[in-house]
Amino acid sequence: MEDIGAGTAQAERQEEWSLSPSRAADFMTCPLLYRFRVIDKLPEPPSAAAARGTLVHAVLERLFDQRPANRNPHAAAELLMPEWDKLVAAEPELAGLFGDEQEREVWLEQARDMLGRYFTLEDPARIEPAHRELEVTTVLSSGLRLRGYIDRLDVSAAGDVRIVDYKTGTAPPEYYEARALFQMRFYALVLWRSGGTVPRLLQLMYLGNGELMRYAPDEADLRATERKIEALWRAIQRARATGDWRPRRSKLCEWCAHQPICPEFGGTPPPLPDSVVPTVPQAQVSTVPEARTSTALEPPVSKASPAMESI
Repeated sequence: MEDIGAGTAQAERQEEWSLSPSRAADFMTCPLLYRFRVIDKLPEPPSAAAARGTLVHAVLERLFDQRPANRNPHAAAELLMPEWDKLVAAEPELAGLFGDEQEREVWLEQARDMLGRYFTLEDPARIEPAHRELEVTTVLSSGLRLRGYIDRLDVSAAGDVRIVDYKTGTAPPEYYEARALFQMRFYALVLWRSGGTVPRLLQLMYLGNGELMRYAPDEADLRATERKIEALWRAIQRARATGDWRPRRSKLCEWCAHQPICPEFGGTPPPLPDSVVPTVPQAQVSTVPEARTSTALEPPVSKASPAMESI
């Protein structure tokens, strides 16, 4: 008989000793946030914004089950409630996000607006994705395992690859564009290292305001991304070895569920789990360097107008 407990422990260990774009972003944002989510595995209450993002992603995934001629705004709107019902069935706590029916309807209308903007950015009748919600993984030469899920992968008849990611927020200011593209470079690196193909195009679709961001990577760019990820992982390992998971205050703290136990807000983090014991005395701890995204020698990012464009 399979040891379910052992299997769960192994899965948790794999998560702790691998890196995804979201967990990498957590550490770059705030090492203590990374600790709370990966090491302590503290629960976080569901948020209306996150739930809306999950719902819109589910609708766009299911939209491509339709025949091309039926992939239209009406079909997307018709999918909204069935997909919401599936989400609530899987996570009943989502039903408690709203104070009343009117609040839920306003929230649903915002999701409908985002789906409507999607159709101003591309014509799904002209697209046949090679993959949707594709799990990708690779192991770097250092032994670090990278993992993630790609919203959509398009492959042209000529073999050109496009990675597509849906965002339910608005496009970031120019200063934050490189940070926004880190996730896409991460996926491109995984595909390149696992299959040898450099994606021709990385495409972010911002459904909050109807903008596209496009970026064409090359091998040099992906090698630089790999070096950044390796440096980031070394910083994570130092934090694990020393127990120095220091907080980093920013505007994002406003949305953090862990403010009550964060030192920046007068709180006290819980003791580290017994399985994570620092190996270096705290007196020897040095500042964990902040991993920064370099924009030097990078090809320009293209912010596209709402028009259909082939790979």
